[in-house]
Amino acid sequence: MHIPMPPEFSKAAAHSAGRQVTIGKHDVAEKDGVFDLSIGLNYGQSIGSAQLLRWVTEHTELVSRPPYADWRCALTIGSTGSLEAAYRMFCDRNRGDSILTEEYSFSTALETAAPLGIKVFGVKIDDEGLIPASMDEILSTWDETARGARKPTVLYTVPSGQNPTGAMQGEQRRRGIYEICRKHDIFIFEDEPYYFLQMQPYTGPNAPALPPPATVEEFLGGLVPTLLSMDVDGRVMRHDSFSKVIVPGSRLGWVTASEQVIERYIRHAECCSQGPSGFSQLITYKLVDEEWGHEGYLKWLMNLRLEYTKRRNAILAACEKFLPREVVSWTPPAAGMFLWLKVDHQLHPDAATRCLIDIEQEIFDLCIDKGVLACPGSWFRAEQDKPLSGLFFRTMFASASEEQMAVAIERFGAAVRDSYRMG
Repeated sequence: MHIPMPPEFSKAAAHSAGRQVTIGKHDVAEKDGVFDLSIGLNYGQSIGSAQLLRWVTEHTELVSRPPYADWRCALTIGSTGSLEAAYRMFCDRNRGDSILTEEYSFSTALETAAPLGIKVFGVKIDDEGLIPASMDEILSTWDETARGARKPTVLYTVPSGQNPTGAMQGEQRRRGIYEICRKHDIFIFEDEPYYFLQMQPYTGPNAPALPPPATVEEFLGGLVPTLLSMDVDGRVMRHDSFSKVIVPGSRLGWVTASEQVIERYIRHAECCSQGPSGFSQLITYKLVDEEWGHEGYLKWLMNLRLEYTKRRNAILAACEKFLPREVVSWTPPAAGMFLWLKVDHQLHPDAATRCLIDIEQEIFDLCIDKGVLACPGSWFRAEQDKPLSGLFFRTMFASASEEQMAVAIERFGAAVRDSYRMG
């Protein structure tokens, strides 16, 4: 495989100064290697290969420095697979177990819980994500009979660039959430695929961009601390993934938690996934350990952050140009790849005679007719039986070009204007 080398990661730089990397069948025996095809393509342990496991453990130490001694990592088949395993470990439908999450949450996480018989309850959110006071109120006033479930013992949250809202929990918000979890003895699933996509602050369409971090140390120091780094009780299971920062098709990530929790995760993996793909582990190890190293990987993340900042700025510029500001509003995302658009349903000409879900469906259908997909907020409700709290649409700026994003936002704006009969 041909790979770019830090600090330049552009296609041109990769072509001119990249490196051709090969993997042989017997590199360990013949070339003093530590990981080769004869190992990677054979049966392995469910915890993952020792080579890549060492690297992710060192990376976790660099980023989070968990404040207790007996923490441990295990490789996974991606965050959805590890989340499904965590649900099975911590929740039991026969006990009527339930979990808490943001009132608008990652749809796959909700759909993974449903067939396991786990009830999901939503916590109110604001521009900074999950609100600790709302979570405390829910838990302090929990009525099993009225709720039809036991008091939750698990919180599932995406603290950085939350899917779908793009919200970013600041340090004090995270500490507040953690303290409520301590108060009510709640275990935390910290799902962080977008953690390193924390972007430069948005300064406006024509304002000069703030300078990015100049060094790896400055980059790490500027990241919001992880919940794992605050975990003095061993009540956090952090889910990391290579999907959003290297390649989605790798289906490779890792979990970090206390020794006792990881031991149970490994036992589950032994009779379920049997561990991640040997191909994925081998290729990823070659890239992040033998070629880039920790510093090179962090420089890759710094570069990726700048690319996402440019994309974020482009979609925001399109919103300011094409959307009817009298009815559509948004908060510039500080991380991730999603922009959450709020449409003021109270200003809709049919607000008094039509239900919110019908207006949402009309705008969605108009978007499809115009050739753009904007995901309705109702798709992400934690509690599907509850009425909508507002009219929202999720957009994404991960892969489209600036030109494509401008066209898409213009079409969304046209759909809203048609629905609102704005002329």
